[in-house]
Amino acid sequence: MGRAGQPGCRATGQPGNRVSDPRTSFRTEIERLEEIVRTLESNDLDLDRALQLFEEGVGRLKTARKLLSESEITVKRVLEEADGTLSTDDVSL
Repeated sequence: MGRAGQPGCRATGQPGNRVSDPRTSFRTEIERLEEIVRTLESNDLDLDRALQLFEEGVGRLKTARKLLSESEITVKRVLEEADGTLSTDDVSL
């Protein structure tokens, strides 16, 4: 699909680029989201540009949430003990 926020896309700010390190991608998504929020709060935008940024922000938020969920699953899998039980200790990411 190629757009940030779409399944299978880990956006790096460049369409079609993928990142192999999810932490870097998550950080990139959050940094760009913060930049979008600052720009939208500046009130110096026309409506079309504000809508573009809003749409991009929603896509990046979806991507960040997906990456966070994947990380939580990975942490739970690592905590799985040899006998097959799962330790569900709270983990701060």
